[in-house]
Amino acid sequence: MGPRLPPARFVRSLRVTDASEGKVEFELEITKDHTNRLKILHGGTIASMVDLGGSLAVASMGLHATGVSTDMNSKSLTYLSSGGKIGEKIQGTATCEKIGKTLAFTTVTFRNQRGELAARGSHTKYVTQAWKAHPAYTPPEGSEIDELD
Repeated sequence: MGPRLPPARFVRSLRVTDASEGKVEFELEITKDHTNRLKILHGGTIASMVDLGGSLAVASMGLHATGVSTDMNSKSLTYLSSGGKIGEKIQGTATCEKIGKTLAFTTVTFRNQRGELAARGSHTKYVTQAWKAHPAYTPPEGSEIDELD
């Protein structure tokens, strides 16, 4: 086994704040790594969070594997206002709109620190193989999981 790499900075500043069947809420503390040359949240960061959020929404439906992306392009992403700047947080809500034997359809919306709708995107995933890969969930080493009451 090779050397262990530290977690990516992107992941360290992203936190799931709530999850239920078909819906996951998360937030990202914006750092320099997430911004563009204007020092505001980069559209590519939002696109990455649509990808990640869509996968989280599929996972919230009970799948350990979340399939592969089939559609997530610039036409399915809409940027409405600034997502924020360094030190602020952007909040995302990922919803699994429909899941079948073959495809899962997700929507992810983002609100900036002022509560304004900053962006929205959709993400379609091919889940046929994910239904077959259904092992019990094991949290990653070093993860922190709050106990539910």
